[in-house]
Formats: sequence, structure tokens, C-alpha cells
Amino acid sequence: RLEDAIASYDKALEIKPDKHEAWYNRGIVLGNLGRLEEAIASFDKALEIKPGFHQAWYNRGYALGQLRRWEEAIASYDKALEFKPDKDEAFYSKACCYALHSQIDEAIQNLQQAIALNPDKYREMAKTDSDFDSLRSDTRFQALIQG
Repeated sequence: RLEDAIASYDKALEIKPDKHEAWYNRGIVLGNLGRLEEAIASFDKALEIKPGFHQAWYNRGYALGQLRRWEEAIASYDKALEFKPDKDEAFYSKACCYALHSQIDEAIQNLQQAIALNPDKYREMAKTDSDFDSLRSDTRFQALIQG
């Protein structure tokens, strides 16, 4: 009941407009509904209140990536990493953005970081993730997913 959830967050925000968690969760729900621009706006509100909220930066990046706004997505992932340098999913998501944007060296470097932080998870994911189709023949990519 995602629409009901948004209505509840909106009501909570009428009462307490500086509740960063409500803005963040509202953004998650909007993203799940495919309302990505609205989701980004909610993440932005959460970040105005709590600039170091790494999850909001990450999910903002994810929404931007879904919109194929690669540079902005990467910038958001970089902010998430600024506040949580071991955020493995941010490295993986950056790798996906770079691969989809045909920046192979950067894709390999970020995938390497993700795999260094969580080898089993990201080796398996990268093996079948279509975002990396442009890297499949690269020997560095093959070495990374083989371990």
C-alpha cells in the first residue's frame, strides 16, 4: 500500500517537517513507485536536514542512475562514500554507472573496490549483471569475477 505510505509520511511531515527519516522513507516509497524525480526531491530534503546521511546519498544516486543521469549518480555515490568509505554497494553501483557510460577503467576500479569489501556477493552479482556486458571480454573483468 505504497500510496497510503506516502500519505502517512506527508502527514508526519506536516507535523514535523524536519524529520529526515520521513523524507528519506518517502523517497524510498516514491522510488518503488517509479516516481524517481519525486524520490530525488525527497532525498534532497532529507539531506538538507542531515547532510551526512549516507543512505540518502546512496539511494539518491540509485534513482539518478535509473534515470540514466550517470554523472549525477556517481557524484551522489561519492558523497555516500565520503560519509561511509566502506559502503560496498556504492562502489558496485558506481561501477555499473561507469560501465553503462563506457568508462571501462573506472568501472573496473570501482568493481574491484566492491569485490575487495564483499567478494562473494559482488563476484556473483557481476557475473550476470547486464550492466557489465560491455566489460565481459576485458581480461581485468574476467580476473575479477573469477577471483
